[in-house]
Amino acid sequence: MAHRHNVVRSINAEGDTICVDVFRRPDGTFGFEEYRRDPEDGRGWFPIGHYAAAVFETEEAALAAAIDAVGWLKAAANRPP
Repeated sequence: MAHRHNVVRSINAEGDTICVDVFRRPDGTFGFEEYRRDPEDGRGWFPIGHYAAAVFETEEAALAAAIDAVGWLKAAANRPP
């Protein structure tokens, strides 16, 4: 039986065509991946970042790594409120 990751946080870029998901694995570790979708293509979201294999002990550590690795997410995190 295949195990699925449990998404604990999903952050969309403006336009809702790119997102980063932070997920929890069945073994309790965390990871993240960047996804893209094209609205005219009904097949859904596709991984584009190739980050999912990285393993983190906490959700916070995975999110921090995602912010550091994904340019648009880093820019959004550094914008003044």
